[in-house]
Amino acid sequence: MIFGGGNRDALPVESPGQPLTLTVEEVQALQKRLADVRHNINNHLALIVAASELLARKPDAAIRVTAALKDPPDRIADELRQFQSDFEKALRLVAE
Repeated sequence: MIFGGGNRDALPVESPGQPLTLTVEEVQALQKRLADVRHNINNHLALIVAASELLARKPDAAIRVTAALKDPPDRIADELRQFQSDFEKALRLVAE
């Protein structure tokens, strides 16, 4: 299971201990990164939905469709892990 079972992939979070100020550019970079992550995850989910719809209509395509469904969950998890890392670094929650 990719998203369940606790937070085993989480990076250690340390409080910066001081107030944190981000520049406008840093906030914009985080917003852009978040938009990219949302876009990429939506694309992966669209593939999963399309594959399930194809399976419902053409069960004989199961072998081909099943092969296409193997990668999107891992790619979604990778996108989220990388954004988590970028986010925590930007907020100085972890050492770079």
